Amino acid sequence: MLLRAAEGRRLLSNTVLATSADTGGRYSLYRIDLEGGAGGAKPHVHQRFAESFTVLSGEVTLYDGTSWVRATSGDHLLVPERGVHGFRNDSEAPASMLMMSTPGAPREDYFAELAEVLSSGRELSPEEWTALYARHDQVMVEL
Repeated sequence: MLLRAAEGRRLLSNTVLATSADTGGRYSLYRIDLEGGAGGAKPHVHQRFAESFTVLSGEVTLYDGTSWVRATSGDHLLVPERGVHGFRNDSEAPASMLMMSTPGAPREDYFAELAEVLSSGRELSPEEWTALYARHDQVMVEL
């Protein structure tokens, strides 16, 4: 089955390439485009799914559970369930990468909720952020 990146399936800096529903729960796949100097995901863990990141272009700084490392085109980071990870673009140039969750995780729900919070200008309390993350199997980690 050929899945195409559909028009309108863009959430924040992410293009939804395949949802868990699209793949029968096998995986979900997103393209993440980061402008130069863009933040990203602070260190966190997921309990119920693994993630992998493959840099397509530019340079991305990835947290691999022990340190922040610079990754370039073709570099790949595998994060098992409960593995601490994060990413950001420390360079001045744009970068892009693929993010795959296995089994498929409905990350588009998380991205949509996050986009709504950011676009509304609403400020969440620390407890509200924790609850938002918990709804999407994400626990933030302080380094």
